[in-house]
Amino acid sequence: MINELREFLAIYAENWADWGPQIYAAIWVTIKLTVVSFAIAIVLGLCLALGKLSPLKVVRAFCTGYIEVARGVPALAILFLLYFGLVPLGIVFDAFTAGAIGLGMSAAGYIAEVFRAGIEAIHKGQREAALSVGMTPAMTFRHIILPQAMRIILPPLLNMVIILLKDTSICSLISTEELMLRAKDLAMMSFLPMHLFLLAGVLYFALAWPLSIITRKVEKMMQRGRRQTFGIN
Repeated sequence: MINELREFLAIYAENWADWGPQIYAAIWVTIKLTVVSFAIAIVLGLCLALGKLSPLKVVRAFCTGYIEVARGVPALAILFLLYFGLVPLGIVFDAFTAGAIGLGMSAAGYIAEVFRAGIEAIHKGQREAALSVGMTPAMTFRHIILPQAMRIILPPLLNMVIILLKDTSICSLISTEELMLRAKDLAMMSFLPMHLFLLAGVLYFALAWPLSIITRKVEKMMQRGRRQTFGIN
């Protein structure tokens, strides 16, 4: 068993000079894809959450419909629509852009509900008090509601980063040059699928694990902050 393990690991040592630069480049693309898609999801998700809380019925209906569709349609279907389906209309995205927009649009449906729940958790009396002292609705939201809501929102948002990081792997199906596509290409060239896909899994875990630790620490900090705020021991 030990000899077999040594032989298995020796394959990495023999091929790393060729694999390493390509893997490093793919990891960087995966990180960029995660960051860009998350930024899109945050902006779009916040707009959808505010729209769902809007007093205008048409805006509420549109935002609610988008959220339901985004949560009900697989992210891969959105990616295919952006990358392949819009071509006949003359709209062409490169693989990275289609991947980032598609993942962002899909994740926005979930993030919108996170924002909505966090905003609605803040007592309405605080908004009324802020408006009564002359603050505008925008100032009230920016300075009163959102800072308090972030205590509730932040841990789920960090979890969403981890989910998006893993979901970048489906972008390999539209030829985005991220980690999974590079592992697949190297596996086909070297005829070593076990080694390459195992390596990809380990690298995804190595990227996600620190985020998981940060998320747990932030969640504990938020809980401790709430206990101190409300005097709970």
